[in-house]
Amino acid sequence: MSFETKKVEHDDDGIRLDRWFKRHYPAVGHGLLEKLLRTGQVRVDGKRAKAGDRIARGQLLRLPPQVQNSPTAETKPSTRSGKAAPLSGDKGRKSVEDLVIYMDSSVLVLNKPAGLATQGGSGIREHVDGLLDQLMFEKKQKPKLVHRLDRDTSGVLVVARSTAVAATLSESLRLRNATKIYWALTKGVPNPPSGRIKSALAKEGGFGPRGRDERMAAVEEDSEGAKFAVTDYVVLGQAGEEFAWVAVKPVTGRMHQIRVHLASIGTPIVGDFKYGGTEVRGRGAIENKLHLHARSIDIAHPGEGRLQVTAPLPKHMLRTWALLGFDPNATTNPFLARKRK
Repeated sequence: MSFETKKVEHDDDGIRLDRWFKRHYPAVGHGLLEKLLRTGQVRVDGKRAKAGDRIARGQLLRLPPQVQNSPTAETKPSTRSGKAAPLSGDKGRKSVEDLVIYMDSSVLVLNKPAGLATQGGSGIREHVDGLLDQLMFEKKQKPKLVHRLDRDTSGVLVVARSTAVAATLSESLRLRNATKIYWALTKGVPNPPSGRIKSALAKEGGFGPRGRDERMAAVEEDSEGAKFAVTDYVVLGQAGEEFAWVAVKPVTGRMHQIRVHLASIGTPIVGDFKYGGTEVRGRGAIENKLHLHARSIDIAHPGEGRLQVTAPLPKHMLRTWALLGFDPNATTNPFLARKRK
């Protein structure tokens, strides 16, 4: 019997052995794999293994002819056309590949358009997670989300290109070894012009049909379901007392945190009808769309150093910035200046 040896690559570091087979030899069913493992025909570094064992980069897998002659993921017929499908609705009619603003061997960074959900849910037909198989490029596995943005929030969305990288990035986010800065246009000017909002948040149930239109509310810390939340902000510009350009840095990452916190100090985000009511309507050329954009991220790179990416504003915010005389290309981090004081 002629055996073949395959080396575990970086992208597969830490995954289960059965997951490796599903990824690279999808035609090898679970029953056949269990038989090959039980009889010692499939081995890891020359030793017997189980389907649930974790494998590591550099380990050698011994494969019998039954595996070698089965279709691989590379030869498996693709259900996708060679061209990425265009996004539907009012998301710019681009393909998902057009959303990529940074890519290396470990990470993709997208500039998510407003109106495109990050993940699926009731009534959501199109979302980033469902489009990621169009962004595999030279890789053998689908990229993985490591954080989310609200459906109507645009901007920086980091995507891992392997399971191992996803785990590393998720840990950086959990340990707060990352800085995310958002830009918002508020109705009214926050007072003071810079500060920290500390307010626990909890879900309000029962909104919309079958409670789907979920809302968050600022509550007392000892309230049922309350989660501590902290947001820093700095006013970067203003148009009289009616509108303000605000840079926002969420210290914690709660659902709708920025939107609820800015509304709680009397300056809701323009276009955020969920938390600002009718007062947040645009005026003149300012559109009735949410003016909240994930402008930049600074996070530990899975390889070495830092990953620092900035996303251009969406069209509706670009028009607003031009109308109000704000600089859409500003790159200064106002929170560094605050920290030094």
